[in-house]
Amino acid sequence: MTETVFDRLLDSLRSAANVSRAEQARPAAVLWKDHEAQWRAVDERLREMIPELLVFGDHAPAERRGPAIWIKCMLARTLEEADWPASAVPILYLPGVSRADLRAIETCPRQLQPLAELQYRGLFWSQLNGRDWTLNAFLSSSRGGLNLDLSADQATQQAMHRALDVLVDTPVDALKGRPLEAADFDALLSSDPIRDLLSWMSNPEGTAEEWQGARWDAFRSRCKADWKLDPKTDGVLVAAERISEGRPEWDAVWERYQSGWRPFPKVIEQLRLASLPVHRDLFTDLSRYPRANEEAEDKLRSALAGLAGASQTEAIARLKALEQEHGQRRRWLWAEMGQAPLAQALEPLSRLAALTEKPFGGQHLDDMADAYRGEFWQADAAARQALAGLRTKADTEAVSATLQAVYVRWLDVTNRHFQDLVRNDGYPGSSVVKEPDAGYQAGGRCWLFVDGLRFDVAQELAVAVQAEGLEATIDSAWAPVPSVTASGKVACSPMAQVAQGRSTDQDFVPSHGTQDKPFNAALLRKTLKDAGWQVLGGSETGDPTGRGWTEFGDLDHYGHEHGLRLAREVPSMLDAIVEQIRFLIDAGWKQIRIVTDHGWLLVPGGMPKTELAKFLTATRWGRCAALTDTAKPTELTLTWSWCPDVRVAMASGISSFIAGQEYGHGGLSLQESIIPRVSVTLPAGVADAVSVTVTEIKWTGLRCRVVLDGAQPGYAVDLRQKANDPKTSQADGGKPIKAGKASLVVENDELEGEAISLVVLDGNGQAVARVATVIGGD
Repeated sequence: MTETVFDRLLDSLRSAANVSRAEQARPAAVLWKDHEAQWRAVDERLREMIPELLVFGDHAPAERRGPAIWIKCMLARTLEEADWPASAVPILYLPGVSRADLRAIETCPRQLQPLAELQYRGLFWSQLNGRDWTLNAFLSSSRGGLNLDLSADQATQQAMHRALDVLVDTPVDALKGRPLEAADFDALLSSDPIRDLLSWMSNPEGTAEEWQGARWDAFRSRCKADWKLDPKTDGVLVAAERISEGRPEWDAVWERYQSGWRPFPKVIEQLRLASLPVHRDLFTDLSRYPRANEEAEDKLRSALAGLAGASQTEAIARLKALEQEHGQRRRWLWAEMGQAPLAQALEPLSRLAALTEKPFGGQHLDDMADAYRGEFWQADAAARQALAGLRTKADTEAVSATLQAVYVRWLDVTNRHFQDLVRNDGYPGSSVVKEPDAGYQAGGRCWLFVDGLRFDVAQELAVAVQAEGLEATIDSAWAPVPSVTASGKVACSPMAQVAQGRSTDQDFVPSHGTQDKPFNAALLRKTLKDAGWQVLGGSETGDPTGRGWTEFGDLDHYGHEHGLRLAREVPSMLDAIVEQIRFLIDAGWKQIRIVTDHGWLLVPGGMPKTELAKFLTATRWGRCAALTDTAKPTELTLTWSWCPDVRVAMASGISSFIAGQEYGHGGLSLQESIIPRVSVTLPAGVADAVSVTVTEIKWTGLRCRVVLDGAQPGYAVDLRQKANDPKTSQADGGKPIKAGKASLVVENDELEGEAISLVVLDGNGQAVARVATVIGGD
């Protein structure tokens, strides 16, 4: 067993009364003189371990402390509190008392006089040379002490005394074999001095007040030794300037802040106070100055806003120059902290610029559609991603100006060409393909309808699903004309063969073939149930051996309500959809078939307006309108996919019949018309493992205890930030499951409160189940 300083102190005190009973009478007490009261910090702990320890001082019987007369009564056992074993020799601790005080009885302080005679009937706890055991003596003496190598300088002596509380719990072996100096003792009070420094910088006044006393003194001493900084006299500004300047002795502080800045939210405010270097050149490192990043963001905002009205060629050239100037800031800490949204937006803007420079068209519709599905959907993704990280109106307006110069023009030209090809080749979605019902009779498949899952968003969904350890494949179909939910939802469902369109149908909603009713959402769900399909709510799993239909996620509704803000919300919407897919897969469904009704256009600055007289239309939407029987065809008129007798006028290019729309669909564009179909399954060989279920997760601090059903020998559990990436483990790679149970510990206490995945792994290390949890508990 490892002995601590406290253990050795305890042994030394108790052994002081060990005398030869053959040669010496039993002592009345062991007198422990402590003229400078150096041991006062540990007397309370000693009283807990030594019931026979009495302390000279104010009357406090519950703490076994009192004046001389009380002590004499305790030694005589005339008080009930004298309950130590009869074999034990009482130890009398005398803080502030020296041997000289007791020796000269005639000059002995009056309050001590009743105890003076004990020097003749008792023993002293002292060194062999008769001197008191000071802290320095006990630690350094080779005769009865710990024989440690102590520096004799004043700073070491002061540090040793203020660290006494922690020092006594330190293993003796950990202190041996090296000279001990002030920094060694200060380190006992602060095992993580860099964390302490950053905590102080984040809240200087509060920290100084909380640490007042020994810990504050130790902190100041450590700062002086390690960073030549006195927190009291120099203050936070000096610390901020030295970090920002990149002084070598501050590199470790900066690296620690970079890797874990979240626990220190106000340090950035202090770093903002640091003045930028007056003399700068190309080699001056400004990456540690938040003010440099903020000035660069302001400059970039003005440059992007200034692209309004620029030609597409000019805007692309300017974007390339801005990327060279500002791209490096994405590697700065401030970008990770969300303080460089425009520098972040430059990355997708640069991708967008490169894509829109490429030729995109073709002489046939199929060629153009293939090129879009193969590569050019990435232009839509890049434009959306450029808007996704923006949180202020000024930033959004600046990026929107750039997108109007680059993306919106490309979008309009591209889709005018697409519409020309449709005029020549016809539109493949002009009639709904009604797949036979027999194709969907197999059990174990659940259809998941997502309203407005555009092709580029589906690509990101597939990547996110694959990151969960699932397999995802994408193909595509053509949305009906017009590309609206009323027509598209039934068309992409297993009940498409039941629907039919009539010239009397309203608002592009087809009719139920046998019930002569509008085939709306409610009737679709009823028809599915009547055909033996399970219609599942968001929290229902149903019977995974049957057939299921469920709906989750609504990008379309959010787009109509919030316009450009949809770009910001897509990532969180995808996270929720992936979680729902995982929920269904874990419940036992073999395949999730994700379908959608239409895509959409997202146009910064709004879609240009196309005029269409109201008297010509029976039903009017932003991008499409049903023409009256007497109206002449417009420049771009198709027929309703459900009924060729209904003519639909389509807005040209990316225009709209309604002014001011940033988000819309129903028209004829690649983005609205090419709709994805995603199939999600478990990887081969994993399907039989889904029977594993997590029945209980219980957190005690940072320890997670798990109970599972169905786990096979060799299975394990892990806590990962990404379910399928073992590098993101926060539980040392996981633990094996034994008797249906496992226990994991998160070592990094800075992660407490963060979401994480509890992952069940089979014998090959493959994830077979996942449950979301929160480190430390909800």
